Amino acid sequence: MDGYYAWMIVATAFVLMMTTPALALFYGGMTRSKSVLNMMMMSYTAMGVVGIIFVLYGWSMGWGGNGAGNLNGDLIASPFHMFALKNVSEGNYIYVLFQLTFAVITAALISGSIADRVKLSAWIIFIAGWITFAYFPIAHNVWAGGWMYHHWPNLDYAGGTVVHINAGVAGLVLAMIIGRRVGFMKDPMKPHNLTLTMIGAGLLWTGWYGFNVGSIVFTANSLKNPASFSAQFYAETGVTFMNTTVATMAAMLAWLLIERLVHGKATSLGAASGVVAGLVAITPSCGAVSTGGAIIIGALAGGICAVAVGAKFKFRLDDSLDVVGVHLVGGIIGALMIGLLGTTKSPQGVDGLFANGSSTMNGLFYGGDATLLAHQAIGVLFTIVISGTVAAVLGLLIKYTIGWRVTEEEEIDGIDFAEHGETAYDLASGSGSFGGTSVLAGAVAKEGAHA
Repeated sequence: MDGYYAWMIVATAFVLMMTTPALALFYGGMTRSKSVLNMMMMSYTAMGVVGIIFVLYGWSMGWGGNGAGNLNGDLIASPFHMFALKNVSEGNYIYVLFQLTFAVITAALISGSIADRVKLSAWIIFIAGWITFAYFPIAHNVWAGGWMYHHWPNLDYAGGTVVHINAGVAGLVLAMIIGRRVGFMKDPMKPHNLTLTMIGAGLLWTGWYGFNVGSIVFTANSLKNPASFSAQFYAETGVTFMNTTVATMAAMLAWLLIERLVHGKATSLGAASGVVAGLVAITPSCGAVSTGGAIIIGALAGGICAVAVGAKFKFRLDDSLDVVGVHLVGGIIGALMIGLLGTTKSPQGVDGLFANGSSTMNGLFYGGDATLLAHQAIGVLFTIVISGTVAAVLGLLIKYTIGWRVTEEEEIDGIDFAEHGETAYDLASGSGSFGGTSVLAGAVAKEGAHA
């Protein structure tokens, strides 16, 4: 068991890396040069705000403090029962930290849909409220013994609904409430540094093994039978690792194929986006499908998400960095495909879906009926309704109180300087960041520019 806990420490660090630096680099490279620091800061502040909230009351609200699931059918656990990890054994801190990293990256993912135009203060207030009223209740219901888990158990191995659909819906709602960037569909808004994006995508792929393989902490059947720990642990981790890898490869190739057919070019941005789409789609099912099933899921996600990202322009939706097209669409694909390709022949199988011992099911393509697909669809709908409602209420409250957006002039000049007093690149003497005097130096540069 010592090896198991050592792996969980590594997995937790991997998932933490997925937010910073991985997501910060991935998103930062996709934005314009005048807003890259702000984009990265949205990931960093998500880590700080969500992390502290999680330790104070998030663990208690989501898991009731024990992570074992209580099967009592409540919609949410008390935020006070384990407030500030009261009565939580120090030996269980690794479980708390592992789930903390999931909450952090879920909030950070939303930022990609509203890049280039929002105040950092509004962002911080939103994620504090959204993580409390959307993420914790959904995590509790899908993973930790809440109402959904008790009545309509939904298989989500590592966060297809809890993380990706959850964040994707919130991103969609905010993009509509906040509105389009100045010059959207008129001015070029291309990624300013695809090298950063490619590096970020590679780090995300690496970190995702902590995300998926590490999720054995809550689902491994071996924990119920220590005598069979080694054999079961090796089987489950091996299948999960393999499925995560091949699905991602298939998604990247499918995305590039669509690009080639539609636009005549296979791009580096397409490769990076395809990687993330595949990772998103395999996340809920990585331990419950065969290797062939994983390849199918990845290929479908890569192709469909590529089309979905292009469709945002038809709807004039300024989802800046494709959170909706990749995370919402990819998450839905991954969750629903379990109803078709889920198999009990996989070491983890779909047994984990019915931890209360009610039944074991296969997907439609493995001889099962439509029950598993129905459970998955209800889980998707539940997540969409909860996340969308909370995001809409909080988004509108912020819009009509402190306001979401920086001024039009600040947006055009560059949100980095407006919000942080810094610029990412020192392209002229006296501009950019100079140690601890970045705000003063930037102000001098701005004065000179208007002289």
